[in-house]
Amino acid sequence: MNFLFKKNSKKMNFIASILLIFILIYFFILISTYIFQRNLLYHPGENNYFGDDIAVSVEKVKIKTQDDIELLAWYHNKNINKYKTILFLHGNAGSLENRIHKINHFKEMNINFLLIAWRGFSGNKGKPTEKGLYEDAESAVRWLKSKGIGQNNIIVYGESLGTGVATEIAQNKNFAGIILESPFTSMIDAGKDKYPYLPVRFLLKDKYESNKKIKNINIPILIMHGKVDNLVPFHMGKKMYELANDPKYSYFSDYDDHMMEYNENLLKALKDFINSLN
Repeated sequence: MNFLFKKNSKKMNFIASILLIFILIYFFILISTYIFQRNLLYHPGENNYFGDDIAVSVEKVKIKTQDDIELLAWYHNKNINKYKTILFLHGNAGSLENRIHKINHFKEMNINFLLIAWRGFSGNKGKPTEKGLYEDAESAVRWLKSKGIGQNNIIVYGESLGTGVATEIAQNKNFAGIILESPFTSMIDAGKDKYPYLPVRFLLKDKYESNKKIKNINIPILIMHGKVDNLVPFHMGKKMYELANDPKYSYFSDYDDHMMEYNENLLKALKDFINSLN
């Protein structure tokens, strides 16, 4: 009996030691994730679609934020008195050059545009945060207004992470319209999808809760999303469309991944939406 007791005791101690190791590893993962989470969310050094030749004329400008950071931006003025102006808010990765393949198509449209780079991106100083990106976007709006462009002539265009910023600044405003490309419902939902084993809601610093804000948007909205998006699940874009107020429009592609293809169908959806605002 004494032998069996000692044997069972050793077994229990071994199991307890293994559990303790797993608990310590899990807590290490939690602490590391909390500390380095913004490195997981923001990727200024990542390059996609790099090397495209720009086919539309742009003026490189600097936009100063209220917390004294200068943002690089590309500005195209086709005719600000005649056409609407797109404020393009890019996603969580890459530089302005990574969007050349998109803005090249704006040349074919009767549109002006301002493409801004976030703090910490494209050589800009500062570190990206949810609050910081909101300020960057608001600074871009103020800059456009300083050029004589009224709020009702600005179309806010958010790409991926930029949809969270676009949704924030469009609340209770009279912009001409808003375009959301590959939107997420919230960064909490996106985090849960990628890291189901972590208490994301409690760890996350930058929540971007667009699903709680979209009801405060009362301007025309176009939502575009690919059904095979492997980064932001399509059901999030669909949910954002369901939550949106009228007038609302959608372009849901059967074959697009997260980086949507600027093909004839998508461009037609963009052009039709922009033309409907004139």
